[in-house]
Parts: sequence; C-alpha cells; structure tokens
Amino acid sequence: GVRAQAVLESMCRFLRLKKNPNAVITLKSRLQEPAWVGRVTVISTDMRAWKTELRADIMVSELLGSFGDNELSPECLDGAQSFLKDDGINIPQWYTATLAPIQSVRLWQEVHHFDKLKNFETTYVVRMFAHNQLAKSKECWTFSHPNKNDPIDNTRECDLTFSIGQDCTIHGLAGFFDCCLYADEHISIDDRHYSEEMFSWFPLYFPIRTPVEVVAGDCVRVRVWRRVSETKVWYEWSILEPVPGPVHNPGGRSQHIGL
Repeated sequence: GVRAQAVLESMCRFLRLKKNPNAVITLKSRLQEPAWVGRVTVISTDMRAWKTELRADIMVSELLGSFGDNELSPECLDGAQSFLKDDGINIPQWYTATLAPIQSVRLWQEVHHFDKLKNFETTYVVRMFAHNQLAKSKECWTFSHPNKNDPIDNTRECDLTFSIGQDCTIHGLAGFFDCCLYADEHISIDDRHYSEEMFSWFPLYFPIRTPVEVVAGDCVRVRVWRRVSETKVWYEWSILEPVPGPVHNPGGRSQHIGL
C-alpha cells in the first residue's frame, strides 16, 4: 500500500494558477518544501486567459463566496474548464445560493449611518451576531461544474416567499451557500445543512432602504437577480410583499464586480 501510494504520488503533477501577485510570491516561496519539489508548478495568470495544451484530471478551485457565486466562481471556472479532460472532475461540483429574511437593527443602522443610497445598494460579508433569522432559508439558484451548456448563461433570478411566524421588522436578507465538493462531501453555511466549525465564510447581507413591519402569519415575498453583462456581474434585490419596495442596485449602479 505504501509503495503503491509512493508510485501514484510520483505520477501526479500539480499546476497552481493564481492571479494575485502577492499570493504568487507566497506560493513560490513554498516550492522548495519537500512535498512540492518537482511536483508543483506555480503560474501567475488569470485562469480565463491562460493557454495550454495540457488537460487536467481534476481541477480544484477556491473561488467559493459567501453566496456561492458572489466572487465570480461561475465565470472563472467556465473560462478554465477547457483545461479539464472530457471525463475530468471539478471540485466543487456544484453550489447553491440560499436566502432568508432577517431582523437586525444593528446591521441596518450601521448601513444607515453613511446616509448614502450607495451603501443600501451594497452587499456585505458579515459575521452576524445581533440578528434574528425570521424564516428557514430557501434556495435561489445553483451552478454546476463543468458547465456543458451551450451557450453558457450565468444570469439568474429567484422569486421566494417566506412565512413569518412572529411580529417583527425586516431589515434585509441574509445570503448563504450549500456546496457539494465531490460525491457526498459537502460544506455549507446554510442553517439547514450547516457544517460545524465552519469559520471561513460569513453570510452575505443584503440591506433594504426602508425596514418592513410584518405581523405573525404574514408572507414576505422577495426577488433577487444575478445580472451579467460583457464587463461586469452584479446583484439586484427587492421586497415585493407585504409592502412593495424599490429594486436595489439597478444596473449595478452602486456595486458590481468587473469581469
């Protein structure tokens, strides 16, 4: 068994692609470590632009964001999947964005303190302490890799309704993810499937301009969009019921991620 493992390891080759120049320096400083010598190659590039005839058996990414796709994981992995063999494995295999309404005077006031529209149309990665999740989270959308669709369309939209069991005030939405790394190996910050001792990701807070008062038994309906253009990706969100509210961040005017 030990000998077979040694033979297998000697046959493995690892390519580490990294766009961040500071991270590249750190990775290259590790190339003389015994486990890396002669086996790991560090390449400073954007994975979407790199050209090679090599094809990988396994492609592992670390692009997962608090809302699953909020750090351009779909766009980056779609651009890099040409490096993967036809029967190659992508890790993660899929991830689902989930959402729930929350009450948090503290979070809302911290955003309101800036007294600017832009801040209410910006999402925030937050470790939520002073908050009350008002309903179980629900699924928004899922991305799977490799993506075999032709053409590939990474725009998404969800329309969700939550039943509220108490008198309360809605101050925004909390976004989470549920992810399948491979087969039955999962990681999640969603309350329904939470991975214990998972501290690498905090929820994504979607603030709303005007808090919404609800009473026990009310239904809260929300809509969220993931928009994609040739140059950027952004989210828009709105409360539809019980009181219609404005669409936040239309056209990505306050927050977007450049492609």
